[in-house]
Amino acid sequence: MLGKLARQHDPNVLVGFDRADDAGVYQIAPDQALVQTVDFFTPIVDDPYIFGQIAATNALSDVYAMGGKPLTALALVCFPEKADLEILERILAGGLSKMVEAGCTVIGGHSIRDEETKFGYAVTGIVHPNKVLTNAGAKPGDALFLTKALGTGVISTAIKKEKAEMAWVEAAVKSMTTLNKAVSELIQREEVHVTAMTDVTGFGLIGHAREMALASNVSLRLYANSIPILPGASECVRAGYVPGGLNNNRDFAECMVQYDPGIDNDLKALLFDPQTAGGLLVSVSPVDSSNFPQAMAAAGWQAARIGEVLPTSNPCIRVTR
Repeated sequence: MLGKLARQHDPNVLVGFDRADDAGVYQIAPDQALVQTVDFFTPIVDDPYIFGQIAATNALSDVYAMGGKPLTALALVCFPEKADLEILERILAGGLSKMVEAGCTVIGGHSIRDEETKFGYAVTGIVHPNKVLTNAGAKPGDALFLTKALGTGVISTAIKKEKAEMAWVEAAVKSMTTLNKAVSELIQREEVHVTAMTDVTGFGLIGHAREMALASNVSLRLYANSIPILPGASECVRAGYVPGGLNNNRDFAECMVQYDPGIDNDLKALLFDPQTAGGLLVSVSPVDSSNFPQAMAAAGWQAARIGEVLPTSNPCIRVTR
């Protein structure tokens, strides 16, 4: 529908909604631009405090994915009129804890009565106009890294069905409440040359990889055996705990994917799993491809090398063993 709207022409818009990128970027000074994003959703875990943490981590991620530093946030709240307000207090407290960790100040928000609880934030950050990282810019020869394991969508579905094992829940919650702050800060220090970056969220790994490939006019090869998967994710797929978003993502984007023989069916599904507060998909220049995981490890992160960037071809994405 956005494609049907009239285009606004503002030279200060560095990244708009027409780019299918993670956040909007608006230049306000020669050396300063705002990064703006918004995200909110229904609870995906039972604990209201953890739900608030996940919602905040997810909303902040789009600012980090653009190479920005979050500054302020506005809370978005939908809450049932007759529900226990202590639950809402815990949600807000959980979200605030992650905003404090990010150094992002919550300065207000808006709430409405709704039959279904929803929570999230509109976040504003800042970035130098010359250091904006978008999903465009990946070049043939680059290495592709992923900073978090896949599987939060199917595990969240298992949680809703009360079928998730505690170890699965703990691993998924740890992933969904870990900020992408350290990764973004490392990249902004220019210790490695990153050509393109996006976070892996609702469209799944393939959906966001597709956007990077199309925006950069390249094709991608993904190494199936190198893609990190959360504990229990494959079991969830085999048990049928598959969110509707996974099937929608697959229906939309699988036409652009070619699999080598022998690729595991569970993994094929997880490539389209919608992630909440997922990791960053990072395209790194060849000269720094060996330095990136070392720099990440020094910052306390594990970055899995999951593929490479190739010249544009058909198929757009090839999954190999």
